[in-house]
Amino acid sequence: MILTIVILVVSTLIGGFSFRFFPALKKDLRLPLIFAGSYLFAITIIHIIPELFSLSDNPSRVGLFVLIGFFVQQFLEYFSSGVEHGHFHSDKAVSVAGRFSIIVALVVHSVLEGSLLTHDSPFHEKHESYSLLLGIILHKMPAAFALMVTMHQLGKRAIYLLILFSFASPLGLLLGDFFVLSEAGLLMLFAIVCGSFLHISTTIFVEASPEHHFGLNKILISLLGATMAILVEYLI
Repeated sequence: MILTIVILVVSTLIGGFSFRFFPALKKDLRLPLIFAGSYLFAITIIHIIPELFSLSDNPSRVGLFVLIGFFVQQFLEYFSSGVEHGHFHSDKAVSVAGRFSIIVALVVHSVLEGSLLTHDSPFHEKHESYSLLLGIILHKMPAAFALMVTMHQLGKRAIYLLILFSFASPLGLLLGDFFVLSEAGLLMLFAIVCGSFLHISTTIFVEASPEHHFGLNKILISLLGATMAILVEYLI
């Protein structure tokens, strides 16, 4: 677990600080986002959803909570302005209330997704769900990048927000280990996170193609992300 926590924290910090070293990404983050979104979507389809329905004796109820999770994420994005899927606002100042709502929404989402890493799985040993861990990392790195671009006017204070964000998913992992929920409660929680992942990954595709033109390079990047998810899920 310690190694997982370190990986989550370090990868998020790398994603956040990379905006200083790769300023060109501030103009176009679409291709890295498409790759991450494709990977996250594939892992949701081939890993999370099969687990949910294989562990449940009431599939329709699981589907209901997946739907709830989809709209919970939409509600969170009302406050986060879409930072969790790489949408940033570098051209205007963000108010104090705006900064507070963004970081709170990001932390809530990250705590929920971190809790996924603690569960027992019929397909993987506990804490050995590498495909899911990689999906969270690929999702958090551009989110951290977008957070720092959005908060850059705060100067060094933005780093404190980045550090807080980097520890949110590990906090979810620790809370998931500390608090013992019933099987029904766990399924409800994971179904909500599943819906959240579906919202984020599909939103990435929509925003990457605002004119409904998904070019060949984007298609290839999408296939690469999905292929990587398949390889990590079934071979590692």
